[in-house]
Amino acid sequence: MAIGLLALAGLAACGGKPPGAGQGGGGPPPWVRAGQGKPGAAMPVTVITRAVTPQAFTDRFTALGTARSNESIDVTARAASIVTAIRFTEGQRVRQGEVLVELDTRQESAAVSLAEAQVKQAESQYERSKALAATMAVSAADLDQLEANLAVARAQLRGAQAKLDTLVVRAPFAGTVGLRRVSPGDLVDPNTVITTLDDTATMKLEFAIPEAWLADLAAGMAIDAEGAVWPGRRFRGTVRSIDPRVDPVTRSITVIATVANADGALKPGMFLSTVLEKKRDNVLLVPEEALVPREGRQFVYLVLEGKAVEREVTLGGRAPGYAEAVSGVTAGDIVITEGTQRVRDGATVQAGPPG
Repeated sequence: MAIGLLALAGLAACGGKPPGAGQGGGGPPPWVRAGQGKPGAAMPVTVITRAVTPQAFTDRFTALGTARSNESIDVTARAASIVTAIRFTEGQRVRQGEVLVELDTRQESAAVSLAEAQVKQAESQYERSKALAATMAVSAADLDQLEANLAVARAQLRGAQAKLDTLVVRAPFAGTVGLRRVSPGDLVDPNTVITTLDDTATMKLEFAIPEAWLADLAAGMAIDAEGAVWPGRRFRGTVRSIDPRVDPVTRSITVIATVANADGALKPGMFLSTVLEKKRDNVLLVPEEALVPREGRQFVYLVLEGKAVEREVTLGGRAPGYAEAVSGVTAGDIVITEGTQRVRDGATVQAGPPG
């Protein structure tokens, strides 16, 4: 106990301060040892930056389209009759005008023969009367009547021949026939689908795009299409027509493009992913790592006179690793790409060389 009291008395005699705490002793104050210039001053935050420069940019829009035949019909008969012959095979490529189906023509053929006989009779009567009219044996009125009878007979022949022609079903255009739906002996009429006919050498691709693209859309614009059936294969096409109306509900425009299909890889009804491209110059792109999302808005930090300045930006198109800044930055601005988590608006920063 006596030894402890003596130690305390010794400390009191020295002023009660630890070694080095007096004037001229010990190390620097804590704020100096931390590397700060003065009490309360923050160290500059080291960040990585990049300059915003205008660049060429390609907008890409992808839409789901449906492939359709360039021409497509359900083949039907124009008159009711019995099928007597089928002149095609399923999946056959046919030429325009080629006979597909023949129907029973016996009655119509007889009508044509009768009309031909009536024409011959009317022609004979007219020619004889024409010779007699020169000798005044036949009046002019009778000759005119015989001429009219001849015209009527010829018209009836054309009508009978046209009706006979309706009993032969021909391909209205070159294409590929589909599945056969009738057999010889079937009774068909205009409501009976005999088969289908599709011109697939060129395919139509129908898709919809947002109205924002209307100003940049024009016939002849190139498109690329891909389908799940042919992974990795791109079908090149061109815009053929644009619907003059905008859908008031979806605010989209229907577009039809044509795609060459010489090998028949595309089939009507297939879904294709369609890509439109639009090239622009002098687009301001900021790295995606520079973006700071907050409450549904996007911000970046600029470096101005050694300080971090927060700016809200409006984004447009996207590219791998970049986003278009429609507003909020200008060409030449320096944005922070690394270190955004450690800075606040107005913070002192030490920036590396702009990228």
